[in-house]
Order: sequence, then structure tokens, then C-alpha cells
Amino acid sequence: MPSGLVALLDDISVIAKAASASIDDVAAAAGRAGSKTAGVVIDDAAVTPSYVTGLSPARELPIIWKITKGSLRNKLVFLLPGAILLSEFLPGAIIYILMLGGAFLCYEGAEKVMEKLGGAKHGETLEDDIKDPVAFENKRVGGAIRTDLILSAEIMAITLAALELDVWWERGLALALVAVVVTVVVYGAVGLIVKLDDIGLYLTKQSNSAKQAFGHFLLRFVPKLLVALSLIGTVAMLWVGGGIILHGTDEIGFHAIYGVVHGAEGAVASAAGMLGGVAGWVTYAALSAVVGLILGSIIAFVLHKVLGVGAGEGH
Repeated sequence: MPSGLVALLDDISVIAKAASASIDDVAAAAGRAGSKTAGVVIDDAAVTPSYVTGLSPARELPIIWKITKGSLRNKLVFLLPGAILLSEFLPGAIIYILMLGGAFLCYEGAEKVMEKLGGAKHGETLEDDIKDPVAFENKRVGGAIRTDLILSAEIMAITLAALELDVWWERGLALALVAVVVTVVVYGAVGLIVKLDDIGLYLTKQSNSAKQAFGHFLLRFVPKLLVALSLIGTVAMLWVGGGIILHGTDEIGFHAIYGVVHGAEGAVASAAGMLGGVAGWVTYAALSAVVGLILGSIIAFVLHKVLGVGAGEGH
């Protein structure tokens, strides 16, 4: 074999090994960074079922599939290129984008709390007389995709901030990997959740008594689960949004509020002994939610009462 060809094959082998190592690095970095997004992922999974609750069971999975495609488009077509460009040319802007998204989550969460407490509802709801079901469904899907855009931006920004990769294409691969995995996990779980009652109904018609009993359990359990998820989604919006604001203000040099919350977290953790880690986390999450509720209520008041701007549709 000519020596030049041998040298070329050696070079290709070295490049292949380097590429393999890079892919391993990307996967590991994506795993570490993706774990940082857990709070937003919980929020996303808890909020989404509300967009199909009360609609025709035959439309549940098609609606979720529409939202899933919209979520992938949000992440891969719009947010991924923007994230790479920011990381290359304007990395300092990432924290401000995170805070804008956090403020939106606070606003969404606070608005839901106010509606639950008897405040005015904004946008058409299931309690209204729906004259055009197709248009209503499209509004719901559009509302879900808009909310997903904010949550996806948070996921991508948090992932980007946590990545320790110097090469832009490695960051891009890691972001794409996190985007696809998170989307599949979230909307796969949502699809399962909204079809649990259908699964339960199917099991009640089986001849096996154990299957029938489990089916009846699911039929009793699912409505309570959906109510719980609605509550969890609202709390998660406030907790995640408030936490992002706290962290962001600390990052840009305003340490006062974060210092108080972090101090309370440490004090509770120290007093709780063996349960210190859990108690401290709960304290931080609860105080983050309070910060989120206060900020979100201020934003809602300014938008609706001062500026007269309507809330997002699809609530």
C-alpha cells in the first residue's frame, strides 16, 4: 500500500477518534446541562395537559402532536441558531434573556392565581359558549406553543449557560440533543397522562377482575391527577420564574433579595438536621414562588389595569 495512502488512513483514524471523543463529550455535557432544566421541564409537563382538558377525547392526541411539532420547531428552528449566535458573539445577554423569560413565567403563574381567586378571565375558556370548536382548538394549540416557546427558551438558555464546551458546533449538538430528549419526554408523558382515563375505561371492560379493579382506580384517579397537575403547573411557573429572577439579579450585581432568600434557605437547612437538604430546597422554592407571585402580580396589574393590554389567550 503506498505510504501516502497509509498516512492518509492514519490521519482519518485520528480524526475519527477525535470526533468520537467529541461526541462523547457532547453527550456528557448535554446530560449535565439538561439536568439543570428539571424545574422548567416539570413546569412544561404540568402545564400542557390543561390545553386538552375538557376537549373531545378523540382530539387529545392530535392536539398534543401539534404542540409537540410546534415545540420542536421552537427549539430547533428558532431558538437553537439564536442560542449559538448569542454564545459566540454576545454571551452576556443570556442572563437577561433568562430573566425576561422568568418574568413571563411569573406573570402567567400570577394571572392563573388571580383567576382562581375570582379575578377576570382573559381569553375564551371552556365555560364559555364555544361557537367554533376548530377555531377554539387552534387558539388553544397556538397558546400552548407560545407558552412552550418561553419554556423552551428557558430550557435552551439554562442548558447553554451550563455547558462547558468551547467549540460552537459541540454546543449546538448538545443543545439539539437536550431539545429533542426533553420534548419527547415531556410530551410523551403528557400524552400518557391525558389518555389514562381511556386506558382505565378499556381495563374496566376486561374479564380479569384485577384489570377491572385497576381500571376503576384509574377512572377515579385521573380527574384528581389533572387537578393536581394544574396546581403543580401554576406553582412551578412561580417557583421557576421567581428562581430565575433571583439568580439573575444576583448575577448582574443586585444581591439583596437573593441574599435574603439564600440566607433563609441556609438557616432552615441548618435547623432541620438530617433533613436539612430537603428543607432548605423547599424553603428556597417556596420563597422563589412568593417572589414570582409578587412580580407577576405587578406585571399583570400594569398590563391589564394601567396599559389595558389583554392577557394571552388559551388560559
